[in-house]
Amino acid sequence: MILSDRTIKELIDKGDLVVDPFDESQVQCSSLDLRLGDEFVRFKGSGTIDVREGVKDIEKEVVSECIEIGPKEFLLATTVEYIKLPPHITAFVEGRSSLGRLGLFIENAGWVDAGFEGQITLELYNANSVPIRLYVGMRVCQLVFAKLDRTPEKVYSGKYRGQRGVTPSKIEMDRELK
Repeated sequence: MILSDRTIKELIDKGDLVVDPFDESQVQCSSLDLRLGDEFVRFKGSGTIDVREGVKDIEKEVVSECIEIGPKEFLLATTVEYIKLPPHITAFVEGRSSLGRLGLFIENAGWVDAGFEGQITLELYNANSVPIRLYVGMRVCQLVFAKLDRTPEKVYSGKYRGQRGVTPSKIEMDRELK
C-alpha cells in the first residue's frame, strides 16, 4: 500500500519516519520531495572498473550553488535530507518528471529498504546532447513510501546504512566477490 500525504505526515510527527531537515511543503499527495545536496562525485580515467577492486579514480566536488552535467555524463549526487525508515516501511526513489523531460535520468537503484537510514546517494545521467545545470537545494526526486505486509525478519543493516554525503559504490565488499 502506497502511503498518502496524511500518513507520511503522521509518521514524521510521531517520529517513526525521520526526515532531517523536514519542510512540510515537500509532502505531496503520495510522496515526499527530496532536494539536491551540495556534494557530487565524478568518475575519472578511462580504464576498466573492476568490481572486485572497487572504484578508485573519482573526484569529489562540493559546490555552493550549481553543477553542470555534460552530455552523456554520469555522476553521483546526494540529497539534502537524511532519512530513517521504520522497519515496516520501504520507499521507492523516483526522479521528477520535469527533470526527466530535460533528459536527466535520476536513480538510486530505485529502492530504499525498510530500516535504512542515511542520505540518499543518487545516480544522475544526462541523456541529452547539451549540458544540464542543476542547483543545490532544488527538488530533484521524490520518495514514494509503501507499507510492508508485516515487519521483516531482517531490516536493512547493509554497507550503506548511516551514509552521509555522496557514497560511491562499495561493491568490492560483496561476499561473493571475496
